[in-house]
Amino acid sequence: MQDKAAKRDTTSGTAPALKGIKVLDLTQFEAGPSCTEALAWFGAEVVKVEEPNRGEPGRWGFSDRSDADSHYFIYYNLNKRSITCNLKTDEGKALLRRMIEKADVLVENMAPGTFARLGFDYPRLSDINPRLIFAQVKGFAPESPHANYLCFDMIAQAMGGTMGVNGYPDGPPIRPGASVGDTGTGMLCAMGILAALYQRMATGRGQHIQIAMRDAMQNYCRTPMSRQAAREDLIPRGGNGVIGTAPGGLYKCAPGGLDDWCYIFCSRGNEDHWRRLVRAIGREDLLADPRMTDGPTRAKNQAAVDAAITDWTSKRTKQEVTEIVAGAGVPCGAVLNTLELLHDPDLHARGMMQTIDHPLRGPVTVSGWPLRMSDTKVALKCAPILGGDSEAIYAEWLGCSAAEVKDMRQRKVI
Repeated sequence: MQDKAAKRDTTSGTAPALKGIKVLDLTQFEAGPSCTEALAWFGAEVVKVEEPNRGEPGRWGFSDRSDADSHYFIYYNLNKRSITCNLKTDEGKALLRRMIEKADVLVENMAPGTFARLGFDYPRLSDINPRLIFAQVKGFAPESPHANYLCFDMIAQAMGGTMGVNGYPDGPPIRPGASVGDTGTGMLCAMGILAALYQRMATGRGQHIQIAMRDAMQNYCRTPMSRQAAREDLIPRGGNGVIGTAPGGLYKCAPGGLDDWCYIFCSRGNEDHWRRLVRAIGREDLLADPRMTDGPTRAKNQAAVDAAITDWTSKRTKQEVTEIVAGAGVPCGAVLNTLELLHDPDLHARGMMQTIDHPLRGPVTVSGWPLRMSDTKVALKCAPILGGDSEAIYAEWLGCSAAEVKDMRQRKVI
């Protein structure tokens, strides 16, 4: 999988896991870019192939500045390079075919059928490069009745179950704020690509990978689906609570602002959590309360449990509550909003948040890669400017001279 002659990474003494792997990224927005960004963070050379005028819609569709890429684009395209290629022209298609000959992986998430209509279905791609791994992210499986429906994160979450299990029992479904429909699908796709690269070592062949966002969301709902399988009636939505035990939910903290909450949970499988909690909040008297003898009994007396805990948490900040309760060995965590996370000193100290220098925007704080590997160390790099690597990539991959690249620009091939 790796180029043995590749230069060793100076921070770890070894080359990153995917050093030498070439990825053509024909994705847009989030589901596909999440997949290819993960590959870039593993050390692959990921080259975004974009249309020449404005690039992928994520660059400009969410931007607050006409002269600069959106923060949204920057977040999902770190550590990549960018070239332009006009696939509306025969020369552009021929140029992409030459790039495919050199690639290990190609990923696309265009509207259903678009890439095939351009002449790039899997049989033709395999003819061009039998070792190519071709991955497609779609909203719905090609053999499903919904195959031609357009899909975004919220549509996948609606039809895949994650929205239906989220919310309060007496209220409507609520879309989870995290875009698991997009990024969650992209991560599963990246996993498939890694497996295909490993299998190629034995077979010498590439393969076709397909993943539907709806199917990914259903897979992420395995816990509520397992509960549904055990009963005939519809399982109720649980809100912030945990069905069948208490405490398990949000508790108001001082000074009472919109996000001043902590989540406290005592596992039904470990009654020690409850005993530790009542000692931490100075309420050992609750150990003798017949309404609170075990998790199921406390669940039936949820109001009394919540009142006792809230009386204590409401007098302390969420940071103080977390330090005391979690420090006592009870599962507990402050609710942190996006602004707090953006400036969280722990996240910055560990590289989970980093500030990069964007050519037009200047300093931009972005999320880092959460997976830590002892022998794969890849420095965070800014998302690429549209076509900013065309000269370099076409020279490195295809041996094009500066004059040839200039000529392609003039003829609007790139």
